[in-house]
Amino acid sequence: MKLIIGLGNPDKKYQNTRHNLGQKIIIDYVRVYCNTHLQKKSNLSAQIYETGQGTNKTIFAVSTEYMNNSGITIQKISQFYKISPQDTYIIHDDLDLEVGDSKIQFDRGSAGHNGIKSIIENLGTQQFNRIRIGIGKPQNNIPIEDYVLQSFSKEEKEKIENITTKIFTVINNL
Repeated sequence: MKLIIGLGNPDKKYQNTRHNLGQKIIIDYVRVYCNTHLQKKSNLSAQIYETGQGTNKTIFAVSTEYMNNSGITIQKISQFYKISPQDTYIIHDDLDLEVGDSKIQFDRGSAGHNGIKSIIENLGTQQFNRIRIGIGKPQNNIPIEDYVLQSFSKEEKEKIENITTKIFTVINNL
């Protein structure tokens, strides 16, 4: 069984921001490839879609908690479905990668990402998979906390659409 979860913030005002890129990818994937929508599961602090059966089951999820509390949701889902950290895939924004770049890693530290810090704290391990999606670094002395809550420019959106297609292929092959 696998858990594939996209990080972000729950409020509508954050929907199209850099920080919500992981969430957007999961929501779009479930809509396009599964032809459905995520369903709210309050007891898990998440929106969920399940596909497959038994050990071939995949759980797609987005947290209804804020980014900095992502670990709470992942811990709840992992315990409920009995999913090991090694079978967990976190899709999230990453300042250290250029817009449109991505990297898949296993057993890495948080690199300062507060959502990942929360996951490491709540799972008690960093031995999970990360699908990092580049959002670039802020220019013109924009504080990081403001930058991650901005929308992408028109040019950046095109790069994000291209990388989203590639990430969909990655998800299909997990």
